[in-house]
Amino acid sequence: MRSSRTRSLRARASLAWAATLPLVAGALALGAPAADAAGHDGGRHALQGTKPLWATRQADRGDTSASAGVTARVYLAGRDAKGLADYARAVSDPHSAAYGKYLSPGQVRARFGATHEQIAKVTDWLKTSGLTVTGTTNRYVTVKGDAAAAERAFATDLHNYRKSGHIYHAPSTTASAPATLADAVLTVTGLDNAPRMARHHSGELPPPEGVFRNSGPFSSYYGSTTDKKLPSAYGGKAPYAIKGYTGKQLRAAYGAKKWTGKNVTVAITDAYASPTIAQDADTYAARNGDPRYRRGQLSQVLPKDYTHIEDCGAAGWYGEETLDVEAVHAVAPDADIVYVGGASCMDDDLIDSLGKVVDGHLADMVSNSWGDLEANETPDAAAAYDQLFQQGAVQGIGFYFSSGDDGDEVAKTGTKQVDSPANSPWVTAVGGTSLAVGKHDAYQWETGWGTQKALLSKDGNDWTGFPGTFNGGAGGGTSKSVAQPYYQRGVVPDGLAKANGGGAMRTVPDIAAVADPNTGFLVGQTQTLPDGKLGYDEYRIGGTSLAAPVIAGVQALAQQARHGVAIGFANPAIYQRYGTAAYHDVTDHPLGAGRDLAVVRVDYVNGTDSSKGTTTSLRSLGKDSSLHAGVGYDDVTGVGSPGAGYVSSYRP
Repeated sequence: MRSSRTRSLRARASLAWAATLPLVAGALALGAPAADAAGHDGGRHALQGTKPLWATRQADRGDTSASAGVTARVYLAGRDAKGLADYARAVSDPHSAAYGKYLSPGQVRARFGATHEQIAKVTDWLKTSGLTVTGTTNRYVTVKGDAAAAERAFATDLHNYRKSGHIYHAPSTTASAPATLADAVLTVTGLDNAPRMARHHSGELPPPEGVFRNSGPFSSYYGSTTDKKLPSAYGGKAPYAIKGYTGKQLRAAYGAKKWTGKNVTVAITDAYASPTIAQDADTYAARNGDPRYRRGQLSQVLPKDYTHIEDCGAAGWYGEETLDVEAVHAVAPDADIVYVGGASCMDDDLIDSLGKVVDGHLADMVSNSWGDLEANETPDAAAAYDQLFQQGAVQGIGFYFSSGDDGDEVAKTGTKQVDSPANSPWVTAVGGTSLAVGKHDAYQWETGWGTQKALLSKDGNDWTGFPGTFNGGAGGGTSKSVAQPYYQRGVVPDGLAKANGGGAMRTVPDIAAVADPNTGFLVGQTQTLPDGKLGYDEYRIGGTSLAAPVIAGVQALAQQARHGVAIGFANPAIYQRYGTAAYHDVTDHPLGAGRDLAVVRVDYVNGTDSSKGTTTSLRSLGKDSSLHAGVGYDDVTGVGSPGAGYVSSYRP
C-alpha cells in the first residue's frame, strides 16, 4: 500500500440520532411543532439534524454577522414520503407481492414527487423571508441570502463556532419550517458552512501528477514465487505479492462462468472526471485480455463546471474513476458503463450526480467508491441521500458503497465507527477481502482484508517488530445512528448488532470482494512519467474502492442471469441467500485455526524507480483492527464474497 497522501473529507457536522430513515414507514426528517429561538411564534416543524454537534457552547464565538452570506438547499419531501419508503421496501423484498414491480421515473414523480403547489408554497416562504431562489428542481430549492434572512426563514440564530482550528457559522438551535409546510419540506442543508466533502475509498491511490510503480519481484498467481532466503513467518516462507489480478482471474474467483453483463448498465459516480479515461480503459483492456469496448459502451455525464478543485484534490479522483471503470469492465465485459461525475466532492454535488442516475434511469446499478465517517454525517444530509436511494429502489436501481479502508477507524480517529453512506439501510455496503487465486485461475481462499506491516531488518534475518502495525483494512462495524433494517434480523448476531448497547443497529458491510492492495487489481492510467511527459502505466491497487465496482460487476452478471430482470435494491436478496453455496464464507484463518497468512512486498522508496532504493516488508493478512472475519456473518465481509453459485442463484 502506497504511503497515504492527504485525503479530502466530507466534513459534515456530526449528530447522533435515533434512527435515520429505517426501512419502516415515516421517512420525513421533521419533528413535532416547536417554538423557535429567533422570536417566532410556535407552529413550526423542527428539521432534525440541522444543528451540528460541533456547534457547542464551548465552541461558540458569538453571533454571525447579519450580512454574512448563506447558501442553502431546501429538500422537498414530495407528496407521499411514507408511501415512498413503504413501496421501496415492498418492491425490494423477495417475499412481497410487489417484488420487482418497479416504476418508471415518470411514475415515481407522479406518485411520490413534489407537487407544483408544494414547490410554490416553499418558494413563497423562502422569498418572503428575504432569501433569493437561485434554482429549483423536482428535488430541492436552492437559495442564497444573508444570515438575517436565513434566520428569519428557519427560525434559528446563526452563531460562529470554532471547529478544527477554523471558524464556521451554524444554527445555534435546530432549524425549522412553518407548520403549514410540514408535508412539503424534507430538510435543509447549508445553514452551516463547514466543508462537506467526500473522500474516495481506495488502497492508497497514487495521484496522476506523478507515476506510481510497484517494484517486484512478483507472483503471477498467489504463491507462485517465494524467496527462500527471506526470514520465515507463521511457520513458513511467505510468497511475493502478485503483480495484480486481472479480469480473467477475478471472473474465475467469483463464478462469472458464461455471463458477461450483456444488456445491463452500471453507473459509476465519483467527483470530477479523468481526461484520459477512454484511451486508458481501452489500452488496459487490450493489454490485459479483456474484450475491447464497443462503440458507446463507455460514456460520461459531466457537469458544465467544476468547483472546489483544490479543496477536494481533484486530480486524485482521476485514478478513482479509472479503477472503477476498469474493474467493472474486467468483471462484466459486456455491460455498458456510464460515468456520472460530480462537480466537486461536496455532498450537494454528489447528490446531484446520484440524482441524474435516478431521474434519467441511466443505469441498473450504481457503484460508489467514496464516503466519510459516520460521525461527520448529519441527519439532514442522510435524509437527502436516503430519499434518492428509496426512489432508486422503486425504479429497480441498486446502490453499492465501499465500506472504508481504515478498519474500525480507531487508528485514524480514536473512535470506533462505520462510514457513510455505507451505513444507510437503503444501500449495499461492500466490505473487503484478501484474495488468493492460484494456478489455472483456481480460487484458493479469502481472508478479511486487514493488514499488519513489518519491515525486513537491516541484516535481513528477521521481520522488525513482527507482525508489525496495522496498515489498513476493510471498514465495518455497528452504526451508532441507524436502526437495524429488517433484512439483517436473524442473520447479524446480536453481539454485533447490539455492540453499542441498547437496541439492534445497522451493521456494516453486507457483502465483500477483493480489496487488499497486496492481493489487488492491476489498473492502467495516464500519469506523469519521470521524464515529465504524460504516459500510460500500470500498477497494483486495492481498497474497498476496488471491492465496490467488483460487486457491481458481479451484480450485472446476476441480472443477466435472471434474463435482464432488474435486481434493484439488492440487500433483501443478498441476505435471503445467506448460509448457502452462493457465498464463500470468508474467515481470517481459511487454512485452519492458528494458521496465519502473509505476503512479501518490495517497494520503491520513491514510488517510481530504484534510484532511491527499495524496501522489503511482510504484510500479514486477516488482521483488521478490532474487526474479525469469522464463520457466518461478520463485520469485515458481511455474508461473505460471491461464490461459484452466486450468479447462477439468480436464474429464474
